[in-house]
Amino acid sequence: MFEHIDDELARVPYLPIINPPLWEVGHVAWFQEYWILRQADLSRPCLHPDGDRLYDSARVAHRDRWSIPLPDLAASRAYVDAVQEASLERLQHARDDDDGLYFHRLSVAHEMMHIEAFAYTWQTLGYPRPAIQAEGPGEIACTGRGALGTGEVELGSRAGEGFVFDNEQWAHPVPVPAFEIDLAPVTNQRYLAFVDDGGYRNPSLWSDSGWRWLLASARSLPRDWRRDGQTMQVRLHQQWRPLPPQWPVAHVSAYEAEAFARWAGGHLPSEAQWLRAARELEGFEAGASVWEWTASWFDALPGFTPGAYREYSQPWLRDHRLVRGGSFVTPRDLVDRRFRNFYKPDRDDPYLGFRVCYEPA
Repeated sequence: MFEHIDDELARVPYLPIINPPLWEVGHVAWFQEYWILRQADLSRPCLHPDGDRLYDSARVAHRDRWSIPLPDLAASRAYVDAVQEASLERLQHARDDDDGLYFHRLSVAHEMMHIEAFAYTWQTLGYPRPAIQAEGPGEIACTGRGALGTGEVELGSRAGEGFVFDNEQWAHPVPVPAFEIDLAPVTNQRYLAFVDDGGYRNPSLWSDSGWRWLLASARSLPRDWRRDGQTMQVRLHQQWRPLPPQWPVAHVSAYEAEAFARWAGGHLPSEAQWLRAARELEGFEAGASVWEWTASWFDALPGFTPGAYREYSQPWLRDHRLVRGGSFVTPRDLVDRRFRNFYKPDRDDPYLGFRVCYEPA
């Protein structure tokens, strides 16, 4: 991710939706060091002399990350390498079971989340696309809807299944009434029809909070779209190109997704509906294009207990919206149908899309 940038590009102006890359890469290393090397002995000094003051996300307010004196890119990467080497050495002596590997797995998952955050930050900032990353999510391979009758789905994870985030505790059955659902996320072509039909000018399609967001943001198109004469274009990193009609729409907020769903005669799926469809419907396409908004708020499951990293889930319960699936920039080991990802409903900078759910015919 960093092969195309230098210290000048790594120091970015303040934006409330991203982290400064120099801070973020140091934070990833600090988090790994804290949980793998230091959590059992907090008297152990940090490998970076100012690491606790600079990189603890629970102590360093978001805005302050732009003003604190951060090491340069070379020093930041050297800190990453030192932590990595020490963590791998510690791994050689770890007990080979879920408890013994928990903090190693937590640190790897945390790093994968930030790898994805770097990917959409590079898009937000208009940085060159890394060679390791595809240009975009690619074309949707299937169309149409699937239908499921009344049933139930097991939501959450079971003990003994490997690494489990605290918000996945614990598995329990959830009844799900009959419904129909799109087999794939909504495409740019479908979304453009909503735009051309005046979807951004029709308050009856928007929730009260969604309409307030729309007025405040002055949006008339999704993020990174623009009209060039009669052609709709989308920005892909540094380039504007004609809108790929069969790509899934991306970079839309939950409010935009809800408005489209009402326009299309449906609604966003609940978390349980999405998960049941992912498990039971043949041809259900998910996990390789865009994350998908659901209608469900991020909330605790029965049996929830905050994990050692208490800041991961507990502060955001009932404040964020659940998203499911995975995007084309999500590291593949993080794409798991148990994974309950979450964002505030006004976020549109990650690769966020959606599909529509309908009442049964």
